[in-house]
Amino acid sequence: MAPSSQKQWSVSGKDKDFDGLQLVDAPVPKVGENDVLVKMHAASLNYRDLIIPKGMYPFPASFPVVACSDGAGEVVEVGSKVSRFAKGDRVVTLFNQGHQFGPVDVAASHTGLGGAVDGTLRQYAVLNENGLVRAPRNLDHAEASTLTCAALTSWNALYGLKPLKPGETVLVQGTGGVSVFALQFAKAAGATVIATTSSNEKAQTLKKLGAHHVINYKEDANWGETAKKLTPGGEGVDHIVEVGGAGTLEQSLKAVKFEGVISIIGFLSGAKGMPPIIECLNNICTARGVYVGSRALMEDMVRAIEANDIHPVVDEKVFDFEKAREAYEYQWSQKHFGKVVIKIA
Repeated sequence: MAPSSQKQWSVSGKDKDFDGLQLVDAPVPKVGENDVLVKMHAASLNYRDLIIPKGMYPFPASFPVVACSDGAGEVVEVGSKVSRFAKGDRVVTLFNQGHQFGPVDVAASHTGLGGAVDGTLRQYAVLNENGLVRAPRNLDHAEASTLTCAALTSWNALYGLKPLKPGETVLVQGTGGVSVFALQFAKAAGATVIATTSSNEKAQTLKKLGAHHVINYKEDANWGETAKKLTPGGEGVDHIVEVGGAGTLEQSLKAVKFEGVISIIGFLSGAKGMPPIIECLNNICTARGVYVGSRALMEDMVRAIEANDIHPVVDEKVFDFEKAREAYEYQWSQKHFGKVVIKIA
C-alpha cells in the first residue's frame, strides 16, 4: 500500500543555476481505472533534463513539473481496467506518453515526461498503462532507468526509418548516452562502428565497448573524410547518429554514403550555422530529426536488449535521491561517462 504523501523534485521555472529545481512534498496521485501506480526505484538524466530548467529546451514545457523523463520501478497498484500490467511487474517509462506506434504527431509531442507532464524524479508515479513498457529481464532498476530517452532515440535512429542491416557501417559521435547506446545496438546487429571522441582515454573505452575504429576529432579536424575512407570501397557511412549540431554536421555530410541516413539527435555544439538543407541533395542522403520513439519501437528494443544481453553503460557515480541537484551539476560539468543515475529507493 502506497503512502498518501511523497517527496519529488519539481522544476518551478527557468533558472541558469538549477535553483528552480526543488525537493518538495506532494500527495501520491490517485489511480484511475486505466492507470498504474509505480514505486520508482531509479531515474537517469539526459541533456534535455538539464536544459529544461535553464530555459534552453525548444519543445513544450509546463511549470511547475516533476523532473526527468527516464525512470524504472515496480508496479504496486493497478486500475480496474488495466490489462497490460500486474502488481509486482518491473516497468520503464515511455518518453512521450501519447506516442504509441508509427510516426510521432504534434499531439504526442506534447506528452513528454519531465517537460509537458510530470516526470520520474519522485517516489511514486501514476501513469496510464500505455505509458509504460516492461523492463528488460536482464537489467537491474538502475540500468533499466536509462532506456526511456537516450536508448530509444538511438534505436529509432537505427531502426525507425531505414532499418540497419548486418555488415553496414554506423558512425557515432562522442560518449554521451545516445552515442554509446547506438554503438552497442549497432555492434549487436553485426554492423561496423566508427566512433569519434576528443580523448584518447575515452577512445580506449569506446574500443572496449566494441567500436571498430575511433577517430580523435581534436587531432583530425577533417574526420568526416577519414571516416568515409574507413568504409568498404570508401563509399561512406550508412547510418550517422548526429548529436553535435552545427559543429559536426558538415563532417557528417562528408562521411555519409549515397542514400545513407543522418539522424539528427541534438545540438551539443550549437544550432546556429547549420549547413543548408540542399547539402542533402548534393550528398544524396536523408537527414532526419529524431524525437525519441514510440511504445512499439521501445518494446522491440527491450526484446533486443534481452536477446543480446546488452547492459547500459552507467557512470560509476550513482547519486542518492536527496542529492539530485548534485547529479545535475555533475552531468552539466561533463565529468560523467555513460548515464548518470539517481537512486530513488
